[in-house]
Amino acid sequence: MKKVINLLFAVVLFTACNTNQPVRYFSASPEIEAAKSILKAYVDADWVAMKSHYADTAKILNNVTKAKGISISAAIEDYRQEHELFSSISYVAEEDFFEMVLTDEGENWVNFWGLWVGTLRSSGEKFEIPIHITFRFMDQKVVLEHGYWNNAAVEMALSKLETQTP
Repeated sequence: MKKVINLLFAVVLFTACNTNQPVRYFSASPEIEAAKSILKAYVDADWVAMKSHYADTAKILNNVTKAKGISISAAIEDYRQEHELFSSISYVAEEDFFEMVLTDEGENWVNFWGLWVGTLRSSGEKFEIPIHITFRFMDQKVVLEHGYWNNAAVEMALSKLETQTP
């Protein structure tokens, strides 16, 4: 009888420790699907579809500080110019990783790690750049986006092409 009581006590103790703990990490969510749609719209140059996932007041901080954040409309203009420079742009699906995190403050963030691939239209040079993008969602819309990658190789290639052009 003593063993049964001790066993019940142990079960109650262990289950009590695991109750009321909110789920904080997700590998599937509507926000993750929205992030995937944003990346697909970028690759497809479907700017209307891309913009539909962002709040009107969203700030985009790709390789810049908060003070230099831009609107989604300004970011789309940058993406348009990028698509003019490259004959192809894609992400390597096997390298993609998405997660959604619910912070202590109740914020929903979707993190993306991936490999961006682009071929420079003017030279045919191919670039593979690891990237990280994190999206903050409110009411199923992106309100803040941070993007981080090293585009030095692309900048150097463009600079080299400029010096070779008569």
